[in-house]
Order: sequence, then C-alpha cells, then structure tokens
Amino acid sequence: MTRAAHVLLVAAMASGCATANPAAQSAADPWEGFNRRMFNFNERVDAAVLEPAASAWVRVVPEPARIGVANVLSNIRDLWSGVNHFLQGKGRDGLATGARVLVNTSVGVLGLRDPATGMGLPRRPEDFGQTLGRWGVAPGPYLVVPLVGPSTLRDGVALPLDSALAPARLASGDAGVAALTAVEAVSQRAGLLQASDLLDEIALDKYILLRDAWLARRRDSVHDGAVPADAAGIGGQQ
Repeated sequence: MTRAAHVLLVAAMASGCATANPAAQSAADPWEGFNRRMFNFNERVDAAVLEPAASAWVRVVPEPARIGVANVLSNIRDLWSGVNHFLQGKGRDGLATGARVLVNTSVGVLGLRDPATGMGLPRRPEDFGQTLGRWGVAPGPYLVVPLVGPSTLRDGVALPLDSALAPARLASGDAGVAALTAVEAVSQRAGLLQASDLLDEIALDKYILLRDAWLARRRDSVHDGAVPADAAGIGGQQ
C-alpha cells in the first residue's frame, strides 16, 4: 500500500503540473456537481472515521503484524486478479498470479509473508472493470461512489462483482463480513496516510487533482502501461 500511495502521489503531482483542457475535463466528468458532493461526503467520513482509525492502527499494531495483515488480504485478492487475467486472455499472467498465490499460501504461511515477489512473481492486480476495458467497454463518465471513491460508470457497474469476491466475503455471518471489511479498509487507509497528508498540503483543488490522477492511472492499468494515443487524454475512451 505504501508503494501504491507513492504512485498516486506522483501521478497527482504530475496532473497538477499539467494544463488540462477544460473541454476534455467536462467530457470526462459531466456529473461534476454530484461527484463533488460525494467527494466532500467521503472526505468527511474519512476525517471522522477512517483516518483516525488508520492512525490508531499504525500506533497500536506493530509493523510486522500490519504487514502480515496486508499481505494476507492481498493474497486473497490475487485469486480474483488471476481470474481476471484469464478473462482478459492473458494466460501467462494468470498462471503467474496463480503460482504467486500458491507460493505465498504455502511457503508464505497463508499469505502472511510474500516470498513470491522475491521469486520473480510480483503482484499483477486486476479487477472486472479492467476486464471490461480490455474488451473495449468505454469507461463512461467519471463517478465518485459514496464510501468507495473514484470510479467510472463502467467500473461502477463492475463494482458489485468485485465486492462480492472481496476478502471480507470469506468471513461467516454478517458480523464477520463487516469486521473483516473494516480491517481491510483501515489497513488500506493506513498505507495512504503520508500521501494524503502531502496532497492536502499541495492541492489547490484536491478534487480535480485526484480525479485527473485517478483517471490517468486507471487508463494505464487497463492498457497495461501501453495507452493508445486516442485514449491518453482525460477524455480518452478507455
């Protein structure tokens, strides 16, 4: 999560240094009024609940334990990533992700450790929104989902399936699902504490900075780093 935070921060700073085309911004974000309201709502929830919980998590839980929890959750998410690799026709990456799960579950003691990365099997996270994008489904308008954050219409449609196969769904009973969901959210938020502090300091308009950075990062993820020229701008179709 620390690496993800750094990537998001660099992307956000790069977006902030660029001069965006207002027409392209409007095309990508026609629901800006609604999205800003949801963004502000999410920010208030974060400030009142998630950030304090993540800060307490960092203070109270020893770092090896925090890393172990994050590794276990990532190992479970890798199962769904592997499925999406196969759905996208990327058999080699699917097999590599399957091998990663096998190594981390066995040698890594149920995923507490991550020996697979050192063996040349890095994480290749994929979700169903990326799978839809891989097969040409356009992202549609930018969308801020309550309690979730940045998304697009395409990824919002894919979200229920991704959520149904999230690590928390392995828990038994509603209480177990809720508890594991809370742990996952706090663990992820803890990895973004430093980045969010820096963004608060540098952003004149945090909404635009994060929107542009997220859309750029999402395009890069869907195209595995090889974004077509006609999809490179903020209003790009994938």
